[in-house]
Amino acid sequence: MANTSIDLKRQFSTLYTARTVPCFIDVPDLAYLMVDGVGDPNTSDQFRAAIEVLYGVSYNIKFAMRRAATPVNFVVMPLEGLFWMPGDGGFDADQKQKWHWTMMIMQPDFVSSAAIEQARAEVEKRHPAQTHTDLRFERLVEGRAAQVLHVGPYASEGLTIAKLHQHIHANGYELTGKHHEIYLSDPKRCPPQKMRTIIRQPVRTRESDAP
Repeated sequence: MANTSIDLKRQFSTLYTARTVPCFIDVPDLAYLMVDGVGDPNTSDQFRAAIEVLYGVSYNIKFAMRRAATPVNFVVMPLEGLFWMPGDGGFDADQKQKWHWTMMIMQPDFVSSAAIEQARAEVEKRHPAQTHTDLRFERLVEGRAAQVLHVGPYASEGLTIAKLHQHIHANGYELTGKHHEIYLSDPKRCPPQKMRTIIRQPVRTRESDAP
């Protein structure tokens, strides 16, 4: 039996809870399993495969840690995504076919690269369809960011994103980095109108306001 239980959502409560009113936070560097891709998440087979391998490897690590000599039980973290578009046109929520994305699941700091590779090999052996050569283990650096809770279907995020960006500009910041989403609800179990998604945007001091 695991004698230690870890829920990173509680340890990092400011990162994984949000209100419908935007706020600023400071995000520490965190370790993630990541898979990159391009295209509309609603229609992309690559996107579905990325999610399958992320969950497959994450749960394999969880169960391996529970069987370790010093057992540790931890809660698998929510799916997250980074989205951007190449060039200087910014992120357009309505042009999904042009999106570049990185889907990811945060991992506890005690998870090693060796554990990741072992879990990947186990998933590949048991579920060859979930094999994904682009899976990587990397730390994400975001720093200062603004975030807000979106309640409702993904398709209606546009107004929430606009509200977040307005809050950023009104407080002397400008956007930097990639549009970040954290999925707190399971779309297979939760009605669209009740789904909860944290929308995060890294920021920096507006150049015209910098000392």
